Amino acid sequence: MAVGARSERDEPEERPESPAAVSDDVRGQDPSSSDNSSSGSSGGDSSSGAGPRKPRSFWKELPLLIGIALVLALLIKTFLVQAFSIPSDSMQNTLQRGDRVLVDKLTPWFGSEPERGEVVVFHDPGGWLESTVTPEPNVVQKFLSFIGLMPSAEEKDLIKRVIAVGGDTVECKKNGPVKVNGKALDEKSYIFPGDTPCNDEPFGPLKVPDGRIWVMGDHRQNSLDSRYHQELPGHGTVSTDEVVGRAIVVAWPVNRWAALSVPATFDQQGLNAAGVAMTAAPGALGLAGAAPLVLWRRRRLTGGRTAG
Repeated sequence: MAVGARSERDEPEERPESPAAVSDDVRGQDPSSSDNSSSGSSGGDSSSGAGPRKPRSFWKELPLLIGIALVLALLIKTFLVQAFSIPSDSMQNTLQRGDRVLVDKLTPWFGSEPERGEVVVFHDPGGWLESTVTPEPNVVQKFLSFIGLMPSAEEKDLIKRVIAVGGDTVECKKNGPVKVNGKALDEKSYIFPGDTPCNDEPFGPLKVPDGRIWVMGDHRQNSLDSRYHQELPGHGTVSTDEVVGRAIVVAWPVNRWAALSVPATFDQQGLNAAGVAMTAAPGALGLAGAAPLVLWRRRRLTGGRTAG
């Protein structure tokens, strides 16, 4: 009995109600054989780093989102499209003062040249806007125009319709139509109602140099276009290097949304006669030069077979 009494005193860990017994039992077990409750309690601390992270606060994410948006806007403005504001009435009724147009800046990167009938935005070739006063924008306007979210107020850009391209001969006599390569243009679909094609400033005939374009406003009696700058270098024509891009759509206001397509008159047969002739000339010369060579070779081969 004394032994039993001593055993009870010396082995208190056998009593399940003892906190020490529970603690010693957990420490003494193999980790791989721990029960679910103990592994759950210990695993909660060890796996806390591998669990789903707490999402960042919206206000911490906001600067990153704004930065990405600004970079994308800058890239779009530089390489894809840019908004421009119409400051005058020179393109009525196609474009009204205050319209916002989107200009395609991507295709020129792939070597695309302006074509007849397109509405294009171009930098001042020099001297066209000398008398035009541009408003001084504030800091916010400068920033928004820099990233392309607002039309630039500082850049001296113009918007006109391409009438003739390099190699074309263009002219317009008083009371007559505009002619390109001898073909009269039917401009009723886009010229301002009541305007004449060029009675205020007849011109030509003149040949547009390669790499340049001849431009005119749709509101002919209210447009200081190529006709009025023939005394300047380029004789009124604009270098294609100065072209920012083609205006493709009226984006604002919403009730004036419209695509800026090329009028059908610029697709008429024979308008490209000069261009086709220049393109065909090298081929014709090449054929003429190759024919004697082919005939000589055939004659030689024929003679060789006969002799054999």
